[in-house]
Amino acid sequence: MSEPTRKYSITMPRDIAEAARARSGPSGLSAYVAAAVARQIERDNLNELISVAEAEHGPIAEEEIQAKRDELHRARAEQHTGESYAA
Repeated sequence: MSEPTRKYSITMPRDIAEAARARSGPSGLSAYVAAAVARQIERDNLNELISVAEAEHGPIAEEEIQAKRDELHRARAEQHTGESYAA
């Protein structure tokens, strides 16, 4: 069962709207914009969690951030190739 929808009117720069329409494909512009907004909400929520964690535990070291990036790259590579890489 899908979520109920409601029609909204938004304003955005013409070049962005035209690029979004060109990329939206068969699902249409509304679905494309809804997916983009959903991703932004996820990012905002993650940023809030990071802020709370840093306020409680201090800032995250650059080395820790790079280690997680490396881990994500390895996981993505495994998904694409089906191979497992040693850490």
